[in-house]
Amino acid sequence: AGTGLAPNLAGTGGQYFAIFADGHHRQLPRLTGGPFKYKTFAADTLAKSIKFATKPMKQAVIAPSMLALLYPLNEEVPGYARAQFEEDLCNECEKDIRGAFRAGAVRVSMDFTEGRLATRADPRNPWTGAGMLPHFIELNNRVLDRFTPEERSRIGIHTCPGGDRDSVHSADVPYSDLLPSMFRMNAGYFLMQLASERDRDPVYKMVGEHSREDANGVSQMCYIGVTNPQNPRVESAQEICDALVRAANFIPKERLGATDDCGFSPFSIDEKPNHGSPDYARDVAFQKIKNRVDGARMAAEKLGVR
Repeated sequence: AGTGLAPNLAGTGGQYFAIFADGHHRQLPRLTGGPFKYKTFAADTLAKSIKFATKPMKQAVIAPSMLALLYPLNEEVPGYARAQFEEDLCNECEKDIRGAFRAGAVRVSMDFTEGRLATRADPRNPWTGAGMLPHFIELNNRVLDRFTPEERSRIGIHTCPGGDRDSVHSADVPYSDLLPSMFRMNAGYFLMQLASERDRDPVYKMVGEHSREDANGVSQMCYIGVTNPQNPRVESAQEICDALVRAANFIPKERLGATDDCGFSPFSIDEKPNHGSPDYARDVAFQKIKNRVDGARMAAEKLGVR
């Protein structure tokens, strides 16, 4: 473990990122000094995978808000101030996004799973009670605002309550704690877990109320989750169509789209316990994706949008 870490990161002693409902956790490396530099960029792996693609590719990148947690919560790293670390971090994240576009991605999404968790106030995980959400939004906007409106129309934000090993870290946190702040980020689109949400109408309503037609020059597209990767049951195309048509009562149909919830395999080493095996889960995932595409097409026809 830790063999792929950058030289100024240690594999032990970092704070937890998340403690999941099933009891397992994911722990962050510990920052030991500066300057902070990425060892591997998303474009490095995209350049390998895109050779096999037959459709346009979207690339996910880690958000600066997540990597900000590498810095100790209540301590200074000797010789490396938090402000300098965050400037270095934003520079590296900008490089990550621009590199993904150069490698051929048509869209890039920043993974913001820490957003909902930032209001959980779990005493076992101190950063979740430190009121960090406003700072997370500010950090991410520092990166987003380096891009033109046309570029930001192709840069998005993913949010979810976790999905590792078919478990969650913040599904008990109301979306109302996150969404009004989240849409202050000047991103062009948002990918939101919603299929596994117990009561979707209030969330659709919040999305419609807080997403912006003009976010510093870009209209915010709202892609709602219509499949649940944590559950092996395959949603039908009709179910997906119905969810999108329902959501259009609250979200402008011109800014509405479909995505999957989090959980196909967010950490790559995922046993998928609810599915029995990763191989079976992979087959289920492709069925869900096909039905999402078919259901979205059906909904578009019903709603009269392209």
